[in-house]
Amino acid sequence: MTSKRSLTIAIVAGVVLGLDQATKAWALAVLDDRIIDVIWTLRLRLVYNTGIAFSAGRGLGPILALVAVVIVGFLWSSRRRFGGPYAQIGLGCVIGGALGNLADRLVRNAAWGRGAVVDFIDLGWWPVFNVADAAISVGLVFVLVHLYRSERRSDGGSRLAAE
Repeated sequence: MTSKRSLTIAIVAGVVLGLDQATKAWALAVLDDRIIDVIWTLRLRLVYNTGIAFSAGRGLGPILALVAVVIVGFLWSSRRRFGGPYAQIGLGCVIGGALGNLADRLVRNAAWGRGAVVDFIDLGWWPVFNVADAAISVGLVFVLVHLYRSERRSDGGSRLAAE
């Protein structure tokens, strides 16, 4: 069971990482000198982020890269706790997204960890983001729902046993 769980998480993480890097390569090739208006406020616009979410923490690249490695390691070692398919998909999305942004930090500059994350999805009313960021956000929702449901099941069982 654990190997199936690990395989599911690894496949999802790999797909997210691949999609993230492919879309970033496209953005770098196409959006370097232009902005593409898509629909309503959605546009595709190339920006570089050397910080964390919402460009906070600029210049902390090596520390952020190290933190990302630790987080990915912790999440991977915690995979046995995520038994349901949605939790596994969520965990794979978070790991894949973290690896996608970590890859940018590692390869987008000659100095280790000082690279900038490529962002290109601009809603106009939200900070510019990328596929990795979206996967992390969606994955966290899946994981939190799983944790909430698990907690409710364990509380319900405890209350029934106590009565």
